[in-house]
Amino acid sequence: MGLKSTVLTFFPHPRMVLQKDADIKLLNTIEEKTRILRQLGLDYLIIHPFTQEFSRLSATEFVRDILVNNLKTKKIIIGYDHRFGRNRNANITDLMAFGSTLDFEVEEIPAQEINEISVSSTKIRKALEEGDIETANTFLGYAYMLTGTVKKGKGLGRQLNFPTANLHIEASYKLIPKNGVYVVSGTIGGTEVHGMMNIGYNPTVSGTERSIEVHFFDFDQDLYDTEIQVAILERIRDEHKFDSVEDLKKQLQKDRETAMSIISR
Repeated sequence: MGLKSTVLTFFPHPRMVLQKDADIKLLNTIEEKTRILRQLGLDYLIIHPFTQEFSRLSATEFVRDILVNNLKTKKIIIGYDHRFGRNRNANITDLMAFGSTLDFEVEEIPAQEINEISVSSTKIRKALEEGDIETANTFLGYAYMLTGTVKKGKGLGRQLNFPTANLHIEASYKLIPKNGVYVVSGTIGGTEVHGMMNIGYNPTVSGTERSIEVHFFDFDQDLYDTEIQVAILERIRDEHKFDSVEDLKKQLQKDRETAMSIISR
C-alpha cells in the first residue's frame, strides 16, 4: 500500500497503572520487546506511556485523536479479541465501524493455533511457571530469553570448576521460569556460546536468595558488569539439595554431559 509499518504498544502494562499490580509478570521487558520488533524490519515502533489520564480516553477519542489525526492510520492489523477505549468497552467490530467512517481499513488476526490449541500469553506464562520450556518456546515461536547484567556472586561455581555468570535482572516484572537447570545459548562479542543455567536458591550450600547463574562451556572471559542475553533451549532437571558439595559437583558434571548432548542434537 506504500505505507509505513508501525507498531503501537503501551508501557507500563495497564494493570501496573490501574490496579497497582506489582506482582504482574510479563514475558518480555520493554527493551526485549523493542529488540524483537526491530528484527522484523519495522519502520516505526511507538511506545506510548500508559497513564491514568490516557486510560480515560473514550474509544472515539483514541481512534480519532491518536490513530487517525496523529498517526494518519490507513490500515490497522489487530487481534480478534482486541479491546480498547475507557474500561475496554470497544472491540474489533467497533473499530471496523470507526474505519468505515474515518477512512481506514481493519484486518483481523484470527486466533492462532498450534496443534489445535489456541496460543495465548496466559498459556505461555503458565508453561514457564511449570518449567515446560518446550511448550513455551513452541507457542512463542522463539526461545524464551532472559536479559540481565552480570554481577559478582559468591564464587561457589568457580570453586566447583563450574564458574558462573550471576545474572541480575533489573525489571521486577520479568517472568522467571520455574527453578531448575536449563540448557541455554547466548551471543557474546559476536560469538554464539552454549551453556547451562541454574535458577534457584542453591540449597546444598544453604542459599537463601533466588539467583540465576549461567555456566558457559569452553568460555573464560570476565563478564562482570556486562549485559548479556540468554535463550533458554531445554530444561534438564529440578533444583535439588545434595548431601554434599562433592555430590553437587558430580551432578553438575552429569548436567554438562546432558546439555552437550542436547546441543549437539
